[in-house]
Amino acid sequence: MSNLQELIAQRAALEAKIAEFQGAARVETIAKIRALMAELGLTAADIAGRNTGAHVAGDTTERSKVAVKYRNSATGDSWTGRGLKPRWMTAAIAGGAKVEDFAV
Repeated sequence: MSNLQELIAQRAALEAKIAEFQGAARVETIAKIRALMAELGLTAADIAGRNTGAHVAGDTTERSKVAVKYRNSATGDSWTGRGLKPRWMTAAIAGGAKVEDFAV
């Protein structure tokens, strides 16, 4: 059984070396990424993809809001006409209302 114990000890030593190597590689990689970010003027938000739409990095233009086309006068809910119909409109249409009834 001494062979099994030796193999287990070798495996533990290898796992420790692997973890040490991975840690060093990670620190080195993070340093490279930070240097590139500083060089290019990037932020964490740029990397995380928080800039939505077709914006290019460094573009400061804002997206314009879409005007409301439909409003439920009883509740104040609104819809721009883009995407799926909201539930309040679907329910009202099922109840006999027309889309034109909600036009702004």
